Amino acid sequence: MTRTDPDVVVDNEMDDIFASTPMTSRAPKNRFPEHEQEPRDVYQLVKDELMLDGVARMNLATFCTTWVEPEVRQLMDDSLDKNIIDKDEYPQTAELETRCIHMLADLFHSPDAATTIGTSTTGSSEAAMLGGLAAKWRWKARRQADGKDTSRPNLVCGPVQVCWEKFARYFDIELRQAPMNAGNIMTPAEALALCDENTIAVVVTFGQTFTGKFEDVDAISAALDNLQLRTGLDIDIHVDAASGGFVAPFCAPDIRWDFRLPRVKSVNVSGHKTGLAPLGSGWVIWRQATDLPEELIFNVNYLGGSMPTFNLNFSRPGGQVVASYYNFLRLGKEGYRKVQSATYAVAKHLSAGILNTGRFDIVFDGNPQEGIPAVTWKLTGESSSFNLFDLAEELRTRGWLVPAYTLPPSQEAVTVQRIIVRHGLSIDMADLLLEDLGNAITKLDDRPPSRPLTAAEAPSFSHTGTAAVPSELVHS
Repeated sequence: MTRTDPDVVVDNEMDDIFASTPMTSRAPKNRFPEHEQEPRDVYQLVKDELMLDGVARMNLATFCTTWVEPEVRQLMDDSLDKNIIDKDEYPQTAELETRCIHMLADLFHSPDAATTIGTSTTGSSEAAMLGGLAAKWRWKARRQADGKDTSRPNLVCGPVQVCWEKFARYFDIELRQAPMNAGNIMTPAEALALCDENTIAVVVTFGQTFTGKFEDVDAISAALDNLQLRTGLDIDIHVDAASGGFVAPFCAPDIRWDFRLPRVKSVNVSGHKTGLAPLGSGWVIWRQATDLPEELIFNVNYLGGSMPTFNLNFSRPGGQVVASYYNFLRLGKEGYRKVQSATYAVAKHLSAGILNTGRFDIVFDGNPQEGIPAVTWKLTGESSSFNLFDLAEELRTRGWLVPAYTLPPSQEAVTVQRIIVRHGLSIDMADLLLEDLGNAITKLDDRPPSRPLTAAEAPSFSHTGTAAVPSELVHS
């Protein structure tokens, strides 16, 4: 390294790494650096900062993949330089994406799995928004054909993840959200009460964020069938199966939540959650090609021809699609069934252990017929020297990230704690967690907090969001 400033220490390649300039000076934080530096030194500096992050596999708040096979890491490395939007330059990656779409359509019982349409996305939020947009355009086309007003579209749903609130705000759609009831999931009656001629679709969540429970797609579909018979209103369903779409087909195959129900026009799933792909993978699949309005499709060059695309993002990495195709071939239905059954078994084990403390009521126990591999609990009605925010903070001292949060309106008085059981959480690790949970309870009993933490003070990891500008103040 050569520098003209005599006050600057000149590094030597023989120097100990912690005697180098990057490690003996403050890292730039607000101004773009002037000089280049040795990659070895900068790598160490950046890696050391990342030590302050939590351990991903002990993050039991996240739904996302935190363990993959070595072959997946290799394929991700092999695909590092591939932009999936460049169909002409990387035609085989595009081919693998197409195969995955048809495999998923088959898994979800599309009547035209070999010809229907879908797309990969950067995650299930983008996929959900694409499903919502298609619903809006289908509704708009029907209204225009009848010469009716199209200025007031609304979307009906139960308690949902923030992506649907963003969708409604960004695309100027009224969000009609059923408040959470004591059972935690939207009922058919609650959905119907919010529907009218301007409803573009009912979003049914198959694997709810707050508790892990499945909303009953079959029952809501039947209720909408009855509504159509009575009133003529024909309202589509989009299923947000971000968390449940890769578990129910293998562990609860008799639940009718997918394209077996004709009213279900689109499904979004998260490849990087129970799909087991690395982060940055989502999918949206339409029941039939005709359910995706052609006005939303753009054609790109592909092997001298053209390929339809429909995405919010343009450039994005191709590795997640390649890794998904690997997982589908590697595991098949048999392998996914084994993996997901193992996670449900761990959830059941954790649920029993948490219940046995005698301090909690189980809100959801990870029953595969009722929800995803997750456990949710709340304090019993008896008085306690601590709350769940205190308990989450205490578990964090051992590295466990177990979220505590209040439920949405009108159950906001209820605080719960939740574990998402993912691929990679073994029975042995679950036992270590239960032991730490017991120790945390003992410690909090012996030395109660002088003042319990509040929801605002505690790291809640609830994955919900609050708009910076409330809806009533937004003028569209």
